[in-house]
Amino acid sequence: MTTRIERLQAKFAGLSIDSFLVSSPSNQRYLVGTSVEPGDGYLLVTQHDAVFITDARYEAELASTMPTVPKTITRDYLQAVDDALEAAGATVLGIEDSLTLAEFEWLDEHLMTDIVPLKDVIDTLRQVKDPAELAAIRRATALTSEGVLALLEVLRPGMTERQAAQWLERWMQDHGATGPSFGTIVASGVRSAWPHGQASDKVLATGDLVTIDCGFYVDGYTSDLTRTVALGDPGTELTAAYHAVQTAQEKIMAAVRPGATGDELDVVGRQYLTDHGYGPAFIHGTGHGIGLDIHEGPNIGRGWPDVLAANEVITVEPGVYFTGKGGIRIEDDLLVTDTGHEGLTTVPRNLIIL
Repeated sequence: MTTRIERLQAKFAGLSIDSFLVSSPSNQRYLVGTSVEPGDGYLLVTQHDAVFITDARYEAELASTMPTVPKTITRDYLQAVDDALEAAGATVLGIEDSLTLAEFEWLDEHLMTDIVPLKDVIDTLRQVKDPAELAAIRRATALTSEGVLALLEVLRPGMTERQAAQWLERWMQDHGATGPSFGTIVASGVRSAWPHGQASDKVLATGDLVTIDCGFYVDGYTSDLTRTVALGDPGTELTAAYHAVQTAQEKIMAAVRPGATGDELDVVGRQYLTDHGYGPAFIHGTGHGIGLDIHEGPNIGRGWPDVLAANEVITVEPGVYFTGKGGIRIEDDLLVTDTGHEGLTTVPRNLIIL
């Protein structure tokens, strides 16, 4: 069976390189199953080999988590990269855009090889998930769905946004999540019109819309789920907007299939919301891929040419926002299948009034 390292090496000829320096921790984990903190080492892949370059702090850990990959233990990481490239006879090194300017400048000054900055080389390999990855994402999305339902059982006026977010994070970690993939968003009342409004000390009040946006890691892979609920009747205007977003999301999800582009999916939802008077209130993209990171390919939004393929996992998250009044976003995770899609998150999508 072709390994992930071999899949990367197979791309070298088309990229006109003969080596690749992996600095992104997520890409390191994807290729060899483990990583170090940013700046604490690199995975260097040459045409016929790979070596993980880091220091003694990680030596025992990597011997356990990555026993078969050769390792160079040193504090002079970049010099070790230079030495390994020379030993391999490499002439053109591809680098990721996660390298810092200081790292690039050192390589540019010292390496005899040419350097080619490349974007999304490994990220593109990561888009289509294998069975083990899909199993982990299924566990993450199932647990996150359970956690949000549990939060809705206790969410009430008088709690603060921060208390609600912390309650959910504790519940998730108590039930098997290793941690959130971003700061849990709980935004209520007029603050629900802030798409990325972090949880604050604002007290939840009767009549508030409350947007809960969260993602949690299980076995290294993340979920991403958003629900907007109401603490009592939110009024006819916001209720109508909720139903419009719900219908737009249903239409987008119905169009998810292999071969659809990110732009085509965005048009489906954006046109529906525009036709119903909400176009200017839809101020962000329609979705994105998830996996080792909370945001990865494919991208779903205006102008994105990304073409969906089977076994990719994406979000679909239309939303509308009204300054001074509130906002609505509904987000679910979908697996692209051979013939369409499968929903992975299971919290009801109808307007929940608590």
